[in-house]
Amino acid sequence: MLPRHVQRLGRDWITHWNGSQMLALNSPVSSCVRWAGHYPPWASFPLPVSADFSANWRFPSFFGPWRQFQNSNWHLDNYTQSCCFHLPSPSMKSEGEEPLTKKRRLSDQDDTSTPEQETNLSNEKEVSCLSVAENEEKHSSKKGIIKRHWEYFCQQSKTMKIAENRGSNQSNTESEATFDFTVMSYNILSQNLLEDNSHLYKHCRQRLLFWTYRFPNILQEIKELDADVLCLQEVQENHYRREIKSSLESLGYHCEYKMRTGRKPDGCAICFKTSKFSLISSKHVEFFRHDIPLLDRDNVGLVLLLQPRFHCKANAAICVANTHLLYNPRRGDIKLTQLAMLLAEIANVARQKDGSFCPIIICGDFNSVPGSPLYRFIKEGKLNYEGLAIGKVSGQEQFPRGQRILSIPIWPKKLGISQNCVYEMKHQQKEENAGEKLEAAKPDNTQEIVISEKSSSKLQHHFKLSSVYSHYFPETGMPEVTTCHSRSAVTVDYIFYSAANDDIAAQPGAEDSFCGGLKLLGRLALVTEKDLWTVNGLPNENNSSDHLPLLAEFRLIER
Repeated sequence: MLPRHVQRLGRDWITHWNGSQMLALNSPVSSCVRWAGHYPPWASFPLPVSADFSANWRFPSFFGPWRQFQNSNWHLDNYTQSCCFHLPSPSMKSEGEEPLTKKRRLSDQDDTSTPEQETNLSNEKEVSCLSVAENEEKHSSKKGIIKRHWEYFCQQSKTMKIAENRGSNQSNTESEATFDFTVMSYNILSQNLLEDNSHLYKHCRQRLLFWTYRFPNILQEIKELDADVLCLQEVQENHYRREIKSSLESLGYHCEYKMRTGRKPDGCAICFKTSKFSLISSKHVEFFRHDIPLLDRDNVGLVLLLQPRFHCKANAAICVANTHLLYNPRRGDIKLTQLAMLLAEIANVARQKDGSFCPIIICGDFNSVPGSPLYRFIKEGKLNYEGLAIGKVSGQEQFPRGQRILSIPIWPKKLGISQNCVYEMKHQQKEENAGEKLEAAKPDNTQEIVISEKSSSKLQHHFKLSSVYSHYFPETGMPEVTTCHSRSAVTVDYIFYSAANDDIAAQPGAEDSFCGGLKLLGRLALVTEKDLWTVNGLPNENNSSDHLPLLAEFRLIER
């Protein structure tokens, strides 16, 4: 039997006790409850939400006529150790589901619902007193969904995609004359790296971090996005061998994989649909060199030359590269050297008989932010690194520690790669084969050598590369985000491609007036950091990597 003042409180303030709102004894209490029902006009809001009733719960001091109740010897916490409240519209949140500083407020609808609506909803949803874990499972399926949409730069592409979804066989005249394909870049988060860096995932519930939970989500994402070419990073070797490779092959992909050197158990993979491409060549790039102290890291890359299977000339080809550069923000010298090695291999693979390059796509996790010197070098094709601090190359740290300046040149000559990011030995052989032309041009060559010595702090490459993404939302200026965990949310993942004329092709409204190359038709939009924290960041219930997949649609424009 409850004390008289408690009975009065329940009669006048809370609401009618009924089947959906009762005090049930001998049941565990939820850690997050909300006292639903009526409240007097002088109370500005209902009782506190998301509170732990087991921690000496008291009524607030502003309860006016019932102040004497607060000072009485009877306390509600005497009952809560063995009680459970059946509440009409529970708003359960598990511990650790969101960082404490990023908790979202409950919606106003919870506070304004009528007793009748609450009772009906209660009868539908609650049969018994659910445990905290059961409530988490009940409501988690509705959370963690990141809304991303396609952004089209070509209306025709949108029309064609709709036609494909309706079962079109691309029999119209326009589709026969073009070759459209999609490319995805995705860092799927190696399980070993996740466990070695568990401090980055303190915001996640433990069960979401197991590989047995993560892999089905990742595979489902790949199925839904249905890209023609996949560039995956942080692919753990034992997972690739046991389940990833076979799962992707069952979806119609051919897979090429390169594990990192040393004892690193993950690597990069490029997978392509055999219905769209055939493999011309595959090159594995190892950035580790035992004879060069600078290159003591185990990062790798992959470079594939693919031939479209239809709607193209017999000699048409597309070069696709994938890499994961060193993370360390304070080793910009290593990052630039690794990038130069990748570009040299791309130049070797993508070069055609006439000396030009076939269209190029470079995907990966570059561990560099937009606008950084490394990013600008990729897009602009040149970088003067004289006086550049080694910690500022990737732009990952706002106040980089250690201001050691990059040495000139960055890498030693025995690496065999020039400041133009091509293999010097092969370039020298081509000059020797020129014979008389080389002799005739001897004075000019001497002059070129002197100039190159004076400008040795300048890096260059021969590709005109554009970024699929613009990295900022034009309406708000907010930055796009490709990776998010407990410590940061930034862009480090990219898809670069060689546009036919210039990188205006990557912007909305690009014209179809190219003599050759790739035209960007559309992309899967990215989101802001704020958007990600509404679903508890990454990984979460439905997104099982700390990176988002990047996806773009291209059209091959032949020369």
